Amino acid sequence: MDAPTSAAPTTVIAVNSPDDTATLAARVARGLTPGACLLLEGPIGAGKTTFARALIQTLLEVPEDVPSPTFTLVQTYETARFDVWHCDLYRLTSADELTEIGLEEAFEHAVTLIEWPDRLGDMRPEHAITLHFEPADAADARVLTVTGHAPWVAHL
Repeated sequence: MDAPTSAAPTTVIAVNSPDDTATLAARVARGLTPGACLLLEGPIGAGKTTFARALIQTLLEVPEDVPSPTFTLVQTYETARFDVWHCDLYRLTSADELTEIGLEEAFEHAVTLIEWPDRLGDMRPEHAITLHFEPADAADARVLTVTGHAPWVAHL
């Protein structure tokens, strides 16, 4: 008989402003290691890119512009600890494009932030942490649901 599998832990966090989002992103950034993959889910305008920008800015030694990779699919950043790949798959036309840009290798050696991860298909990493952003009642408020196994998740 197979041993029962444990469900991935889930943490729900109220985020009341873009500043709260940046603070949370900085806390997450401190716990990341090469090979970490964050799947950023939620509707347009829910805070995925705001979170990704703040996380990347936290890791950069010298601040730089962090544009949304909506039209380029991927923006990469070299940090002192690891490379960061920020991917926006909204405009992805084929899963074959993921192989062409080298995403499989990035999953092993870099930290990857993936917006619109539903387009990953079979390439969705099993070890990925899902961050689902949902607008809340107040204008800038969000509800963030974090699902997955990683030591830093317990400290959010």
